[in-house]
Amino acid sequence: MTDFTTTPASLTPDRTPHRVRHELRFRQLTVKTVQRVTPHLIRITLTGDDLAGFTSPGFDDHAKIFFPDATGQLTLPTVGPDGPVWPAGGRPTMRDYTPRRHDANANTLELDFALHDAGPATQWAEQARPGDLLGVGGPRGSFIVPTAFDWHLLIGDDTALPAISRRLAELPAGARVVVLAEVDSEADQVPFETQAQLTLKWVHRNGVEPGLSPVLLDALKAMALPAGDFHAWVGCESAIAKALRAHLVGERGANPKWIRASGYWRRGAVATHDTHDE
Repeated sequence: MTDFTTTPASLTPDRTPHRVRHELRFRQLTVKTVQRVTPHLIRITLTGDDLAGFTSPGFDDHAKIFFPDATGQLTLPTVGPDGPVWPAGGRPTMRDYTPRRHDANANTLELDFALHDAGPATQWAEQARPGDLLGVGGPRGSFIVPTAFDWHLLIGDDTALPAISRRLAELPAGARVVVLAEVDSEADQVPFETQAQLTLKWVHRNGVEPGLSPVLLDALKAMALPAGDFHAWVGCESAIAKALRAHLVGERGANPKWIRASGYWRRGAVATHDTHDE
């Protein structure tokens, strides 16, 4: 007698994320173009021979960005048996950024800089000109999230827009996806390209300092979400990301194994990246 109530293993969709490691490399690249996309977003396109072999298969990958000093001098490490080896004389300012788009044929790499404050990354991006140098390390690894869910949820602020853009571009035609994105105002909204069935909601801080506005959490609490198994991805200020994850698990019945919540930045701290797994 056949048991028709059990789904055959061969028909069970693969929903197990997996990690991919990459060779550690440090690249000296040159600014090709600078584009002010919105009042609070600058897109820098990089190029250079060192870009050969670059890979970034994970939509929320992080590359280490190395900024030149005040004289334009760029210091990069070499690769040693235990990781980076720095020359004498100190280390440059470093930050983590998600590669927005890599075009191997055009030999270009796009990075989006969200202008949150007057820190070194914002200062460099606002002053960048074609020909300027920038260092890129990694990505050292990628976290690959399958697409075989009933639907997908993407939540983030300005800093998460590159990752959201990449995920939307890679989702297959017919996939259902809900995006909740926070920016300062309507002028800061960016277009997304996707073949998926997209439900998009923008929320605005309207001049409130980033990381202080509750608009993301308030909007999520008020949203009617689709039924079915879903994967949720969150990227924003660390305390807000933690609160969003808690709401999804505690109030929306989200499977904790199918949530990836990251603090892309933390109020009062620099160069942080937090992962909230519980």
